[in-house]
Amino acid sequence: MDESKLRIIKVKESILEDNDADADKLRDELKAEKTFYINVMSSPGSGKTSSILQLIARLRDEFRIGVLEADIDGDCDTRTMLDAGVASVQIHTGGMCHLDADMSRQSLREIGSADLDLVILENVGNLVCPAEFDTGAVKDLVILSVPEGDDKPLKYPLMFEKADAVLVNKIDALEVFDFDMDRFTEYVRMRNEMADIFPVSAETGEGFDAAAEWVRAAAREWLCK
Repeated sequence: MDESKLRIIKVKESILEDNDADADKLRDELKAEKTFYINVMSSPGSGKTSSILQLIARLRDEFRIGVLEADIDGDCDTRTMLDAGVASVQIHTGGMCHLDADMSRQSLREIGSADLDLVILENVGNLVCPAEFDTGAVKDLVILSVPEGDDKPLKYPLMFEKADAVLVNKIDALEVFDFDMDRFTEYVRMRNEMADIFPVSAETGEGFDAAAEWVRAAAREWLCK
């Protein structure tokens, strides 16, 4: 075979590069309309929805807030948000395990982001695909729950490398599970020296004042620049 005729197309590389460029463009658009967009990622069952509600309870008097709920199917989380009086739009990904920048843009347009100060994306639940695609969010927040174990930063490095902050949820169950907070912190620091770590309980509300202050400070910085 003539090697000069061999053509190799690196599809994934091209897709990711195109998406990264689109994500940067989306951030510019959000900056112009004064909207702070935060991407929340975790595995299923970690407590994303309940954690987001805890944050909203502490921020809704200061910011106009909307939530984008991304799932392969179903609308139960969106119904939970609407029942709590939070503007919300359901995104069905058609089997895809992540959101990209263009999907974000379409969803932000649907929820009317120009009239909101803070939009929270509850990304599709898993610790792999969502970390690979830049959604155009200003900040990435990762939630890990105590029952999942403290070794996850070793197994899913990209997720924790991308995190601007990490919530360790379900600390009310620490006595039941073999989860070492110091060990977890050490593992996170192996991947990411800068991420803020907040032990929280969406069940009791413990720790969410500090986590909400982190969101508040990041949002104000973005909105006031």
